[in-house]
Amino acid sequence: GILEKIRLCLIKKLLPDLEDRRKYHEEFASSTSFHGVHNIVHTQSKARRALWLLIVTGCLAIVIWQICSRFIYYFSWPTTTTVVVQYVENIKFPAVTFCNLNRFQIHAVSSLKEIFLIWNIVSAILQKFAMEDKYFQELNDFLLGNQNFSIKDFTRKNGFYLNSSTLLECDFFGKPCYPQDFEHVFTEYGNCFTFNHNDLSARRVSLSGRGLHLLFDVQQDKFTDEPTLGYTDAGITFVIHSPQELPRFDGLGLLTPVGTHAQVAIRQLKSIIQEYPWGECKPDIKLQYHKSYSTNGCLLECKARYIQDWCGCLPFILPGNGTECDLLKFYKCVYPAVYDIEIKGLCTVGTHNSTCPAPCEETDYPTTVTYSNFGGEKAIKYFSTKLKKSPEYIRQNLVRIEIKYHDLSYKITQQQKALTISELLADVGGQLGLFCGASMITIIELLEYIFTNFCWMCIFLLLKAPEMPEWNNPSQNQHTHKEKKRGIQEC
Repeated sequence: GILEKIRLCLIKKLLPDLEDRRKYHEEFASSTSFHGVHNIVHTQSKARRALWLLIVTGCLAIVIWQICSRFIYYFSWPTTTTVVVQYVENIKFPAVTFCNLNRFQIHAVSSLKEIFLIWNIVSAILQKFAMEDKYFQELNDFLLGNQNFSIKDFTRKNGFYLNSSTLLECDFFGKPCYPQDFEHVFTEYGNCFTFNHNDLSARRVSLSGRGLHLLFDVQQDKFTDEPTLGYTDAGITFVIHSPQELPRFDGLGLLTPVGTHAQVAIRQLKSIIQEYPWGECKPDIKLQYHKSYSTNGCLLECKARYIQDWCGCLPFILPGNGTECDLLKFYKCVYPAVYDIEIKGLCTVGTHNSTCPAPCEETDYPTTVTYSNFGGEKAIKYFSTKLKKSPEYIRQNLVRIEIKYHDLSYKITQQQKALTISELLADVGGQLGLFCGASMITIIELLEYIFTNFCWMCIFLLLKAPEMPEWNNPSQNQHTHKEKKRGIQEC
């Protein structure tokens, strides 16, 4: 009964007759802004109608193909890279961290080869070192007999230091600088010192060719490293980095041997990377102990978290506020933990789904380094008289370093979206307008036309549906049962 009422309602009100539907189709073909359709409907010539049908069909196929290709291109997340060189009147000077290649004072490690092995364990947190098995037993004996030994205090007290005897000259843009202008920091080279660190106001230079001029005395007779473990060089190593970032020497440090004069010309390069899926950066990542995000800082914090959880302490060379690890924990827990972190890939760098993806904005300082022998004959005599040292000592201990900007400009390398939403819509609209003369209004007209015909089709199918049998009518069921019984008896 309900189905029948619905059918009657559809017949009376919703479903128009055949003539009205034909008129609706003709009016749509005549009034639509989709070009070419009215030529198919109203032309009298069959040949012309076939020609226009072929033209409209071909243009529609081309439009569908072009729009699909644009959407496929958009969802491949394409990018373009632009390079802009910006010239300025003054430019920020980067931070520079200096280290002596000889880490410890001779008097403190003359009979303690284990100190270098211990420092290998400590610096393995930053850079993987391999130790030979023959040293494990003597190292284990030293650790068991010196459980209260602090490698941090030992390194700070007996490592390389920066004072008026090791920093002989310091000049920044025509003004003198002093050891107090450098901040102490621990790296894989032990005690290191950073000029223009983050706690200071930004230093700027306003003239190319002038910058930081330094003269170091490495004092080889006071500092040493263990040659049997591979430490055979003498000189100063330094790295140029952003003041907001920690120094990273792993493969990035510049070496200046004794008796040389290094002239370093730097440029500033800013890299801007798009967020995922166009690029590999994730702008919502924040670091707990660093003001600005960097992959190196993120990697150190990641290692600190895992080591803190596994060992219940924190190595002094990593950022954080945990309890400092003693030597036994360094040897028994921290060193194996770092190995597991690397093998299992718990702290990964690079892609968007890694622990530490690429930064969205990064500042690098590409360098060009030239070297010359330090001092001519007169210069050697001058420094020999000034320092009261022999000419041989001058050649074997002094290092001059000059760091300056190549020019007052910086280069911006920016990754940009190759196709934005507005450009995609413009491309789609252009293809529709070029081949079909269509617009957004045309799309709405087509959708309305399709929806109306879809509704008529649904109504037509409902009207053609078979009548519902009255399965639950008791009298009809009894009558049917009696006829079946009579048939059986007759048979």
